Amino acid sequence: MLTRLKISGFKNLVDVDLYFGAFTCIAGANGVGKSNLFDAIQFLSALSDRPLIDAAQSVRDESGKSTDIRSLFHRIGDEYGTEISFEAEMIIQKEGIDDLGQEAKASSTFLRYSLKLCYRESKNLLHSFSTLGLGSLEILEESLVHIKKMDRQGHLPFEPSNSWTDSIFQAQRRTAPFISTETDKDKQQTFIRIHQDSGAGGKRRKGEGTRQRKFLASNLPRTVLSDANATESPTVLLAKLEIQSWQCLQLEPLALRSPDPFLAPTRLNSDGSHLPATLYRLANRYLQDIGELKEEDIYEKIEEVYSQVANSLSELIDDIRAIYVDRDEKRQLLTLQIIDREGTTHPARSLSDGTLRFLALAVLSLDPEARGLICLEEPENGIHPERIPAILHLLQQIATDINQEVNDYNPLRQVIINTHSPAVVQQIPDDSLVIAEPKQVVQNKRRFKVIKFSSLRKTWRASIDLSSIVSKGKLLSYLNPVALDIPSINNNHPTSQNKGVCRVIDRPDMRQLNLFPESPE
Repeated sequence: MLTRLKISGFKNLVDVDLYFGAFTCIAGANGVGKSNLFDAIQFLSALSDRPLIDAAQSVRDESGKSTDIRSLFHRIGDEYGTEISFEAEMIIQKEGIDDLGQEAKASSTFLRYSLKLCYRESKNLLHSFSTLGLGSLEILEESLVHIKKMDRQGHLPFEPSNSWTDSIFQAQRRTAPFISTETDKDKQQTFIRIHQDSGAGGKRRKGEGTRQRKFLASNLPRTVLSDANATESPTVLLAKLEIQSWQCLQLEPLALRSPDPFLAPTRLNSDGSHLPATLYRLANRYLQDIGELKEEDIYEKIEEVYSQVANSLSELIDDIRAIYVDRDEKRQLLTLQIIDREGTTHPARSLSDGTLRFLALAVLSLDPEARGLICLEEPENGIHPERIPAILHLLQQIATDINQEVNDYNPLRQVIINTHSPAVVQQIPDDSLVIAEPKQVVQNKRRFKVIKFSSLRKTWRASIDLSSIVSKGKLLSYLNPVALDIPSINNNHPTSQNKGVCRVIDRPDMRQLNLFPESPE
């Protein structure tokens, strides 16, 4: 769970310091840079798993492409910055498994990960860490340290319950970092060290010093964190797994509509693929309990899972009676099916885009294996305004409940959405709302725009930074989105053939619904 993120030098994110709770909504106008925050999270996630250049190429630029790594750096005019820095505070799982199936147990579960990268011009077209000779990324600093128990309260301003914190926090006394950076000033070289910790597989004998591995930073093709294993660095491994779990959902209708072969992965992908296989796994996971449970009890539990998804979907569409996954033995396919109240069966390929997106989120909310951070852009797309509260309620259900103990029924899961919709903003809990707006900055006699994040008064974010309170004027576009001073569509237009046409909001019987009606002349 990401609790705080500092970013500087990434696109238009300069000196950003943002806290997150279990559920966060970033609201702002089109083009202000809300998506850049998601790109930064995606970049960090990729860096925990891939080489530096591969991670950079996984992030889109302004044109939607991902070829020039310079597009990741802050730009003023035609000049690009040369450094990007990240600092992420996070809560990790107590236990996990590495790629070789080795178990790991964290010695600390509240950590701060820092990373600073720079751009280097490539002198050699065959440079192993460059892109077609256009340049390369180099690690300047990397560190991973634990946050002390006594400092926990200041780093968790959203005030979770004692049962929630007790179920996730674990800390052994430790003074050394898990990853550290040191500079040899004489040789003008920087080294990254990974320190062995005392988690599972990392125990050391009495009298034996802490083992370390040391790397020359300029030679590293990837972050040290991305190379962690359960044997030497279990806590670092679990931090790596946490960051890897940060995903941006980009639910594609084609992927959501597709059936799955029997041997397909049973986890929902970020594009929405493997929805049938995921739901089938959730519904049939009780079959392994045959012998311990009666057969009728098992089939009752299977139906219960399908009913839960159908009940969630009925909040969006009234005409839903049942949902199930059809298992076609002949074609070896799993197909999602919906039955309406008239008894007609509809396969997933016939459902609307909005229905499929809602269905995917409903399945995700029931999956105890789906953990980590989920970013979602404009969840209201394809949803009727009357049903927006239903999808927001579902998204908040996906996020962990900080008033309850973390377990399989309340997994450590987090949701961040962005939007420009007034209908969404008006339904968001005030503690969960962050407003993104452009800010003019002058540096070295040059003026440029960056993104600023503000919160509402008398919320836990406001108690952290009183200088970042959103003004009432900025909220008016969300509370009363219709601009009344704009002339009616087609009315008084010199080429209009429809004189007298007015907007719906101009009707006398509608004007009384305005929060801030236009004053009479």
